[in-house]
Amino acid sequence: MAFIDAMHQQMEKCEADGLIHAITDSESPVSIRINPMKWQRAMTDERVPWCETGFYLPKRPAFTFDPMFHAGCYYVQEASSMFLERILKQYVKEPSVVLDLCAAPGGKSTLALSCLPEGSLLVSNDPVRSRANILMENIIKWGYPNSVVTSNYAPDFQYLGELFDVVVADVPCSGEGMFRKDPTAIDEWSESNVSMCQKRQREIVGAIWSCLKPGGILVYSTCTYNIHEDEENLEWICGELGGRCLPVGTDETWGITGNLLSGTAMPCYHFFPHKAKGEGFFACVVMKDESTGNRPFSRTKKDKKKGKSSPKAGLDLTKFIKNADEYALLESDGVFSAFPKAYSLLLEHLQQGLHILHHGIELGEMKGKKICPSHSLAMSLLLHPDFCPSAELDHATSLAYLRREAIRLDASMAQGYVLITHQGIPLGFVNNLGNRSNNLYPEYWKIRQRE
Repeated sequence: MAFIDAMHQQMEKCEADGLIHAITDSESPVSIRINPMKWQRAMTDERVPWCETGFYLPKRPAFTFDPMFHAGCYYVQEASSMFLERILKQYVKEPSVVLDLCAAPGGKSTLALSCLPEGSLLVSNDPVRSRANILMENIIKWGYPNSVVTSNYAPDFQYLGELFDVVVADVPCSGEGMFRKDPTAIDEWSESNVSMCQKRQREIVGAIWSCLKPGGILVYSTCTYNIHEDEENLEWICGELGGRCLPVGTDETWGITGNLLSGTAMPCYHFFPHKAKGEGFFACVVMKDESTGNRPFSRTKKDKKKGKSSPKAGLDLTKFIKNADEYALLESDGVFSAFPKAYSLLLEHLQQGLHILHHGIELGEMKGKKICPSHSLAMSLLLHPDFCPSAELDHATSLAYLRREAIRLDASMAQGYVLITHQGIPLGFVNNLGNRSNNLYPEYWKIRQRE
């Protein structure tokens, strides 16, 4: 087969044979990463060595029927992709503005939110709207307020100038790293598709490069094995765009493989399933040359004027969230949100040219004279403990709530909005009417299966 022949051409025979055997005859490991701000629990005894919050599971459970999964307590993510934590912790030491360019479904974005320095801002983007909606769901569940979700193509960001300290580009690729999950896809592999992917990857990186600050870093990654989408693109980024490849600290016991391109010494990192416990993955870090900058980010007068608009008077933000003095209250068409004050003007600049799906914490929507709280508020790490009373549900009733079924609360529960919890973790809101309650869990997120 063409794929097998290609692997033999770029790897030693024993390595290529080991890779093909792993793809066709071994099981994919199951791994999750916990949300350290919601859940600090050792899931198993086997940790992902390059990620402090990553764990391997002995088998794949039915995540759909675990309320903690829906509460954003953990994320199901391939272990190899968690290598991003190692990169960010080594190179990002100060509060930064970060772009996750091809972010759906949200694994790398939720990881970045957990390990970026306090005071950072993450913009998570996916150009395909259906995928961006899934990304938004996972960002909201993770609960961090220092985030923006957009749905744009790479050239759309160019008006921003050199805004980002870090750009994470997990670019669309030929998907060879996922062949173990679908071995039949090997038969559909072709050199022409690899060539097409390489061209598209260069277009994406070339378009976003002008948005990276001089001295900033690009984290380039794929889920492929071939050198055309990996090492050759790394050479192109450094040679054509003006970048310098940076090393990442690793341990030889992790089984990570280095540069496969003969005659070059640029540090890069391959995860092959016959050597490292995870799916196929490639990553490298490129610093933008300090001398290549030419269009620094600056706010326009239009931005500054718009930033003076005030929200509806009389709404007390301190009743909704903790640390309210650090957040600006925003309003659009009767929907209120809270966003870090430090980035308020930057948000307005983003709004000038990007399609923003979500920002900060959506607090709620004005209905009549009252505000109906949003699910984003329930998921937020900043939800004020005194916002409303709470009701703890058992496992079965929690699943009924997550199916958006009617939940009957104890007769002693006060009427009005009630926060639903399971094991003390918020799942969402209901509006308790006494004899019944209106389930406010999002319709498009509800569980549609039965155990």
